[in-house]
Amino acid sequence: MLSELRIENLGVIEKLEIVLGGGLTALTGETGAGKTMLVEAISLLVGGRADASIVRPGADEARVEGRFVDNNGEVVLARVIPLDGRSRAYVNGRLATVGNLAEHGVALVDLHGQHAHQSLLGQSAQRVALDTFAGVDLTELRAARARLTEIDANMAAIGGDERARAREIDLLSFQVEEISNAGLRDASEDETLEREEDLLADAVAHREALWQAVASITEDGGAGDGMAQSISALGHRDALNDLASRLRLLQQELTDVAADLRAKAEATEEDPQRLEEIRKRRQLLVDLRRKYGETLADVIKYGHEVAERLAELQSFEQRASELDAQRKQALANLAKVEKTVGAKRRAAAPKLASAVEGHLKTLAMNNATLAITVGDDPGDEVVVLLSANPGSPMLPLTKVASGGELARTMLALRLVLTQAPGTLVFDEVDAGIGGTAAVAVAKSLADLGLRHQVLVVTHLAQVAAAAQTQINVTKAVRAKQTFATANVLSGDDRVEEIARMLSGGVAQESATEHARELLAASGAKKRKP
Repeated sequence: MLSELRIENLGVIEKLEIVLGGGLTALTGETGAGKTMLVEAISLLVGGRADASIVRPGADEARVEGRFVDNNGEVVLARVIPLDGRSRAYVNGRLATVGNLAEHGVALVDLHGQHAHQSLLGQSAQRVALDTFAGVDLTELRAARARLTEIDANMAAIGGDERARAREIDLLSFQVEEISNAGLRDASEDETLEREEDLLADAVAHREALWQAVASITEDGGAGDGMAQSISALGHRDALNDLASRLRLLQQELTDVAADLRAKAEATEEDPQRLEEIRKRRQLLVDLRRKYGETLADVIKYGHEVAERLAELQSFEQRASELDAQRKQALANLAKVEKTVGAKRRAAAPKLASAVEGHLKTLAMNNATLAITVGDDPGDEVVVLLSANPGSPMLPLTKVASGGELARTMLALRLVLTQAPGTLVFDEVDAGIGGTAAVAVAKSLADLGLRHQVLVVTHLAQVAAAAQTQINVTKAVRAKQTFATANVLSGDDRVEEIARMLSGGVAQESATEHARELLAASGAKKRKP
């Protein structure tokens, strides 16, 4: 629901703030007073087309803000139209696009009349309206379509045309063979080979260093003798037993290290052939990493992946046969579901058309005929057609010339349908009607106001009297400039405005009495349960 509307420098409106409530609100006033500017402001808020010509003379820009409140909380939309440059949009104070405003607008507001933002003019909205009226469940249709899409994606994934598939098989075969022939088992193989290469590349120097280390421990005067002398010096002094024990442990460790050094020295031999093998192997690993991954782990993983892809392609015929069979089954199921949905839509179309046509006859469109066409199964192409007058061709609603006829058709549709945005705005809905038709329009709008917030620009006293709230838009000229204001009417002020609408200033006394009667009758109807 639109709870607040603020306008600055839009047409004849310099500054205007309106607080709105639920139910039916009538916007009244003399022709040219600025009522349509209020509708224009709402249209701008929900993504309508902006033109610099609507900026008030003397101002640099026009600004419109609206606060919408519903069960999900509130949202504030704003639109700024400068004299030069593109308009700016805001959602909850943050910069947005006009498309963002339109996305919010679809859920918040529907405009009916001469303005472009009319959701029911779209084919998809008309299809949704028919489905809602008929209670069509689209769960199976969506599932059947999703299943077919999944199968088609799988068929595309297993390979393109035959030549492309052959090229990919050749490439993958080479990669799989190259990685497989490398015999990769250990992701840390390169580090192990690096250590072995380092040892073999300087085998003589390593062996000499090892024997020198052995000699420094085991030869006369070496570390071994020094350790033995240290232990002997402590002798059997009980007070130094703990230190002697520690020296004996070190002596044993030194003996063990000397043995390991000797074994390593004896095992270290020059092996040019092994060294060459290691270097070739390491170069192979470098080449594989350059092609298939940063690390050997990446190369191994890539090898598994391409092997799986190759196996999938090589078994294409079998997989393609399986998918083809699945696709035929999915198509058959989709056709069955589409037939069911199409039948429901075609069965409901004349019922919805008849219900809407019935309302049109009470809205001063006695000769109007309405039809709803449904395309081939599943009937996604739903079009609402209208012939407003005898002899006129049935045309889609988008081609209906009269704004008033279109607005009344939308009103009739809304009276039949239960789902709609929270705020409905009608402009020109009462164009060219009066008498009993005016009463019917008023009643229809009031009934719609029980379910939605309804704003209507009207010249009909009957509609104004039926509204829960009446806002009067007036204009005045000061210092050769026009200023529009809007005020919520009550009491005698409302009676006076409705009387003006009835008489245009003629026979004011009788018009005032009639206005009181209209308000009283409307109030009595509102009080009925």
